[in-house]
Amino acid sequence: MRDLADAWRAAVQGAGATADDHAVAAEGSALLARWAEPDRHYHTLEHLATVLSVVDEEEAAADQPDLVRLAAWFHDAVYDPHTPGDGNEQASAELAVVSLVTLGVPTMAIDAVRRLVLLTAGHASQADDRDGALLCDADLAVLASPPAAYDAYAAAVRREYEFVPDAEFRAGRAAILRHLLELPALYRLPDLAERWTEPARGNLIRELGALDH
Repeated sequence: MRDLADAWRAAVQGAGATADDHAVAAEGSALLARWAEPDRHYHTLEHLATVLSVVDEEEAAADQPDLVRLAAWFHDAVYDPHTPGDGNEQASAELAVVSLVTLGVPTMAIDAVRRLVLLTAGHASQADDRDGALLCDADLAVLASPPAAYDAYAAAVRREYEFVPDAEFRAGRAAILRHLLELPALYRLPDLAERWTEPARGNLIRELGALDH
């Protein structure tokens, strides 16, 4: 995971951290270990890498791309499918605060990262929130995958919730899909919206139809 470790170091330094390289590396290793937990099937290092790659590709759309990158690192750092509501996002945001304080990141930057992490609970970024739009769009990139890849994503999510009875899972998953379909815009960045909205909505509607039968 050398590439991810390098990406972490660059984002932390770009955010103004004052900690030495050893401390930065230690925090990065701890984060990578979280993303590699064995019970994860979708919220994995692969998902992290995908989100970061979208942020890199679209960084010109953001006001503070390094803070968006840090938010990407933390947005699912705490992930327990047993946790209700936005508990995972809340815990991930607080982990970001503790970790970034340790690394000497300026308070304003930490506050911005915390806000961005919390946005991923509902993906309802405001139209004028360029950083939030980029993070949310990157987090939802999987929805626009080709159908077979989307189906693999949906199956991986089901595996993470294998302890939930089927009827209960179907109802909960359907509610999430409907929320996404009812967002004012599924993707906020114009070029991503143009490319991804139609395939993403097609996948969501197709999965929703399967859940409702």
